[in-house]
Amino acid sequence: MLKSHNSPPCAIVLGTAHDIRLEALRSWLGERLPATDFSLAAASSDASFRRYFRVAAGARSWIAMDAPPGQEDCRPFVRVAGMLRAAGLNAPEVLAQDLDRGFLLLTDLGATTYLAALSEASATRLFGDAIEAIVSWQLATRPGELPPYDEALLRRECALFQEWYVARHLGIALDAGERESLERMISAIVGRALAQPVVYVHRDYMPRNLMVCEPNPGVLDFQDAVCGPISYDVVSLLRDAFVSWEEERVLDCAVRYWERARRAGLPVGADFGAFYSDFEWMGLQRHLKVLGIFARINYRDGKSGYLEDTPRFVGYAQAVCGRYAELAPLARLFDRLERKQSVPAGNGE
Repeated sequence: MLKSHNSPPCAIVLGTAHDIRLEALRSWLGERLPATDFSLAAASSDASFRRYFRVAAGARSWIAMDAPPGQEDCRPFVRVAGMLRAAGLNAPEVLAQDLDRGFLLLTDLGATTYLAALSEASATRLFGDAIEAIVSWQLATRPGELPPYDEALLRRECALFQEWYVARHLGIALDAGERESLERMISAIVGRALAQPVVYVHRDYMPRNLMVCEPNPGVLDFQDAVCGPISYDVVSLLRDAFVSWEEERVLDCAVRYWERARRAGLPVGADFGAFYSDFEWMGLQRHLKVLGIFARINYRDGKSGYLEDTPRFVGYAQAVCGRYAELAPLARLFDRLERKQSVPAGNGE
């Protein structure tokens, strides 16, 4: 069964009278588009400070990115877009750029996301295309081309869970024993991630960042790509923030990836059970990170819609913890967090 969040937080307001950056973007586009008469409409937003606008002139359309230089750097986007296209994936082509001002003009991959199109009927075809794209991306891996998904980065991401989700969102201060237990669990999770074969990792390969188009899928939001664990993008696709599936479908798609990766000569082992265990542990690292990020987006950046999906990630994490004896301490911690959250302030536990 498909379980989805029907209204992901992607709507943005198209400039106000005092939107100086939008006015500058209009002027910049006017100097670069082949048409003098064009319109701008909000296309999408993400969890960063970037904004995207669909630029239309007659029957033609493009995407304009506004990435304020003080908060965002367009250079990784431009670089990774080129790498994805060279690997045979359908990423936007960068038609014009002004890196100093944070403006990009891109080809338009359409308006239909995987998130909007996925259903029980379409899932096999769409996931199949997405898996083929992952394999092509991983086959293109070359050492030294992307930053490493190293221990320091993995640990920084996990730390977001305690800082923003537990302490800020739940308002719970872990005691010394709980902090020690969580640190042991994070060390184990990070160790499992670092033991996996290393390939190119999109790092946010989820249905909201994939477009239904030809060739399929169109790939977006790739600027944070790294070189890291081989299971990461597969688990991002199948254990998503805004849509979840019965375990049978997740298993089926994971098997399809594993079989395709083996045929392509990617470094996955001969034992699917071992791969799936890595997949689940890798997913757990991502679940902890996303719980922290969604809370940070709410409290630091004022984007509240993401918090609605934190129960989905808690459910993912608890399910994984329940399947592996080594993760029992983390399962107990989640249980204690739920109990503490339900106790009225001042009553203690």
